[in-house]
Amino acid sequence: MGLDLKLSLIMFTAQDNGGNPWVIAFVLVLVGLMMIALIREVARPDMILFITLAIFLLTGVISPEEALQGFSNQGMLTIALLFIIAGAIQKSGIFDKTIYAVLGSRSGPRKSLLKMMLPISGMSAFLNNTPIVVTFTPFVRKWCREHDISPSKFLIPLSYATIMGGMMTLMGTSTNLVVHGWLTSRDYDGFSIFELAIVGLPVAILGLIYLVTIGYRILPNHRALTDAVEANSREYLAEMIVEPQYPHIGKTIEKAGLRNLKGLFLIEIIRGDERLSPVKSTTVMQANDRLIFTGDVSTIADLQNTKGLRLDPGADLSLDLLKNGSTELIEVVISHQSTLLSKKIKDTKFRGKYDAAVVAVHRNNERVQGKIGDIVLRPGDTLLLLAGSDFQQRKNLFNDFYVVTPMGNPFLTKEDTKKGLIAIGSLVAMILLVTLNVLSMFKAMSIVVIILLLTRVVTPEEAKKSVQFNVLLLIASAFGIGAALSESGAAHWIASGLVQLVQPFGLIAILIIVYLMTNIFTEMITNNAAALMMMPIAISMAEQVGASPEAFAVLVAIGASASFITPIGYQTNLIVMGPGGYKFTDYMKVGFPLSLIVMVVAITMVKLVWIG
Repeated sequence: MGLDLKLSLIMFTAQDNGGNPWVIAFVLVLVGLMMIALIREVARPDMILFITLAIFLLTGVISPEEALQGFSNQGMLTIALLFIIAGAIQKSGIFDKTIYAVLGSRSGPRKSLLKMMLPISGMSAFLNNTPIVVTFTPFVRKWCREHDISPSKFLIPLSYATIMGGMMTLMGTSTNLVVHGWLTSRDYDGFSIFELAIVGLPVAILGLIYLVTIGYRILPNHRALTDAVEANSREYLAEMIVEPQYPHIGKTIEKAGLRNLKGLFLIEIIRGDERLSPVKSTTVMQANDRLIFTGDVSTIADLQNTKGLRLDPGADLSLDLLKNGSTELIEVVISHQSTLLSKKIKDTKFRGKYDAAVVAVHRNNERVQGKIGDIVLRPGDTLLLLAGSDFQQRKNLFNDFYVVTPMGNPFLTKEDTKKGLIAIGSLVAMILLVTLNVLSMFKAMSIVVIILLLTRVVTPEEAKKSVQFNVLLLIASAFGIGAALSESGAAHWIASGLVQLVQPFGLIAILIIVYLMTNIFTEMITNNAAALMMMPIAISMAEQVGASPEAFAVLVAIGASASFITPIGYQTNLIVMGPGGYKFTDYMKVGFPLSLIVMVVAITMVKLVWIG
């Protein structure tokens, strides 16, 4: 039958898309299934959206041109350039120096919190917020531990401050850029660089006040993963001694049967004053070796029955036991673009790939039970690693993980300072050119990236690594899915139903519905996908009630960014979840009042400024 029949069970053609109820039903069902797949994390978000887009293309709901429009959209390409610029500034060490400057002096916790959030929200107005949170998290947490303050009092505010800062400018977040790109691709004016500050600035001011007052009291006092393991080390670690009668002395770990144990994982061998970690399968056993195991310690009874292996119940099992001159304990968070997602740890060849052994895995502030090798990794999982000296040099390290333990010297070298000044200077010049309407955002960013490459602030290889291609694929696919909603008539059908439902209650009720729908979508799926799915619905609603389409676009941009109630919708929330020891409910308690503040401010300013 072939693809020419366009999956004959459905028999849709592009000509049928003008309000055909069957096409509308198909689009809505498929989008619903896509959202369920995103919520249940059945695969990476970019893959789920791309597969959805491919189905729409193959069934003829959209044409190839409509399906591919997102891959050439100026907003999406601008985000790719922004990744490179943010990566250059992150590499320069400016972020590190800033955090030491703002948190270095002694002051009360609330004053320190405000001192941290003010510059962070300002930086987030002009840079991608993910590298800011990734860079600041380890140093904020280290500072909190040094001052006997729970990191959970600072890390959610760190994420929220970057989100609110991103609302203030066109380039502050990828959401603003994709909404702008959607508008300009359909011959609307789009946003100027500081137009969104009309909403974003009062949101940031009121939001920061809330976080250092009411929010600070609501924030929990949780222990981080390292502290939890240290306090309950016997639940994570066990030590066995190799006695002279052990039959496998002189054999490798592999041949001794200690590589694939039920529930246990051998992470270190202590041999006199020497520590062998991570343990290789070729390591030869010797008498009096002390074997340190992690995993499901309750299964240690199986090993106790082995002749020549003796459990040492009085052993010192503090985390300091594991560290030596060549190894250190490092916490990492599995990133959204990690190559490890949806894989068992044992299938990733973790030890050889990263020169590190996994001591514990936490998810939603709870330890993932069972054998470590059988744990299937998800975005946001926090891993405690016993890392070797080569850990920082391993390939794909910073693509696979958000490293939340301070690593290396945080202070700038003379060369880094020079490169940092070039990066910052280029960014400031770009902002001025865009503000004065000399160049478009895309052209200005293109020039900045060229300057950074020519001055070798970043190399072509570093620029490539800075670009999060999975995010770009998600955004490009979301453009096509938005086109499917629009071209099929589904967006118009939804908009008409919503307008008929709430129009009797006035325009404010319609604005509230647009904001709430966008915000609920972004909490359940991702901010960019939520924005691009809501744009055709919101603009259709604006046209039906005779209101400014730009006003509704502003609401969508703000509503899609205002992800405070769950850790799912915005990746900065997920980055701080493990390091802060947060539970899902912590975001709801702290984020719900903030979401109400943002909604009230956004709707009020849109009504006053864009609608009148």
